[in-house]
Amino acid sequence: MIRVVTIDDEPLALRQLEMYIGKIPFLELVAACPSAAAARPFVEQADILYVDINMPDLSGMDFVRSLEHPPLVVFTTAYSEYALEGFKVHAADYLLKPFSFQEFEASAAHLRDRIEAARPRAESRPEALTFKLDYKTVRVDPARIRYVESMSEYLKIWLRDEQAPLVVLYSLKRLAEQLPEDRFLRIHRSYLVNLSEIREYTRSSVTLDGGPTLPVGDIYRPALTAVLSGK
Repeated sequence: MIRVVTIDDEPLALRQLEMYIGKIPFLELVAACPSAAAARPFVEQADILYVDINMPDLSGMDFVRSLEHPPLVVFTTAYSEYALEGFKVHAADYLLKPFSFQEFEASAAHLRDRIEAARPRAESRPEALTFKLDYKTVRVDPARIRYVESMSEYLKIWLRDEQAPLVVLYSLKRLAEQLPEDRFLRIHRSYLVNLSEIREYTRSSVTLDGGPTLPVGDIYRPALTAVLSGK
């Protein structure tokens, strides 16, 4: 899955990008931001930034120049004269508004090929997960995770032998992709659990050893039932 952040001060433009991204199965929208300042906390999560150039507080061009290690950047603007300047800051692509879904899709496919070519051929699941927390980096052994709760852009990661959760800016979908599929399962749009922690379950909930009881979403129930019935 390729993670995407969009930046545009025009709500209709942001909505159009969200619709386009939703139609492409290999793209995941991390955040849709009305300004460069609003996007800054999400940059490290992104594989691609779609950035409008003409914005009132800080232009998209200046924002990209300010990033020490930017992801791939696609500039979106109604002004063709910015194209050359965009490529000078190593933009991966340039979409001239108004652009069609077909143009967007073709650009996304090209970027996907570029990203996949740069990735290692064999990706192994990490022995430990790494999260940025305030001004430090925290490593978490997946085996210590009991369950994970999503709260908008943040996650509460509940660990064994810890009274309080680890709160991180992270995507639940992204975390699910990094955890071993035979040990962790998403049971709700807001919850992911370590299967070994489940003590009992019903059609609508699971109860973990020592609590709590978590809801089971309708679309996740068949997979959960299949896994637990086979154990």
